[in-house]
Amino acid sequence: MTDFEQYRHELRVHCYRLLGSYDEAEDMVQETFLRAWRGRDTFRGQSSLRTWLYRIATNLCIDDVRRPRRVLTYQLEPASFPAAALPARDDLPWLQPYPDVLLDRAEEPDAQLVRRETIELAFLIAIQHLPPRQRAVLIFRDVLGWSAKETAAVMDLTAAAVNSALQRARPVLKTHLPPHRADWAATPSTAGEQALLRRYVDAWEAGDPDALTALMYEDVRITMPPYPFWFEGREVARHTIVANLDPAYRGQWRYLPTSVNRQPTLAAYLREPGDTAFRPFGLDVFRVENGLIAELTAFQLTDFTAHNLPPYLASA
Repeated sequence: MTDFEQYRHELRVHCYRLLGSYDEAEDMVQETFLRAWRGRDTFRGQSSLRTWLYRIATNLCIDDVRRPRRVLTYQLEPASFPAAALPARDDLPWLQPYPDVLLDRAEEPDAQLVRRETIELAFLIAIQHLPPRQRAVLIFRDVLGWSAKETAAVMDLTAAAVNSALQRARPVLKTHLPPHRADWAATPSTAGEQALLRRYVDAWEAGDPDALTALMYEDVRITMPPYPFWFEGREVARHTIVANLDPAYRGQWRYLPTSVNRQPTLAAYLREPGDTAFRPFGLDVFRVENGLIAELTAFQLTDFTAHNLPPYLASA
């Protein structure tokens, strides 16, 4: 029973897919190991240790989904948001980014499982619309590639019930995925996406909102978890961006290109007036389609430790 640790990374990704929250996934893995240790005398070896841990983790996550979610709250600054902000369409204020530095573990047995299309934010948001058991079945069957028999054993269902749940889950998932997203065909961040990020940073540093919005689709969507609203369209995006381009408003910005959830990302650092360094402010995660920004998810985050990013940037 000392071999739990070798499964930490894949269990954390599994719980994250089920919950959409990195912090909650960490908690569920810790609780899984605790319960497994306490119940170690009941493990008879009728399944593999890995399967047993997945059963515990999945049941914990299903129970967690059924409870009121823990939601972070922040002080709103009304002046910084346009009146065109819309009520939340996918109200997932607990949604958190997953550090790619924890996905890029080629030496781990689960590394081949963490494909971009199964960890990107669009997938995570879409799968949250499924009831928890359907969600788990779809992850086991279509993401992890487990058989109906293996899935049934983990979830205490019949193989027929597993297949039925999967048939109900697939069309719901497809309905909530972005309309232009190729089914199960996403690829790692491309050189073109990285070039787009560089143009975005150049336009930001030049203080040019028109150049920034020219990199976006006409119906670009901007979300800012945990705020319960979203913006749509270039003009609204321009209005949202303009205030932040003025150093007198919040301060000066710097960006470092990175990636989270296998998506191109900019780590935003802010130097507030009177400060001597640029401090972590958030992660801007981009969904890019055909060379333009289709969606931007801006996470407010002041600790970049888990993402292996500098704790601050020195002023030039």
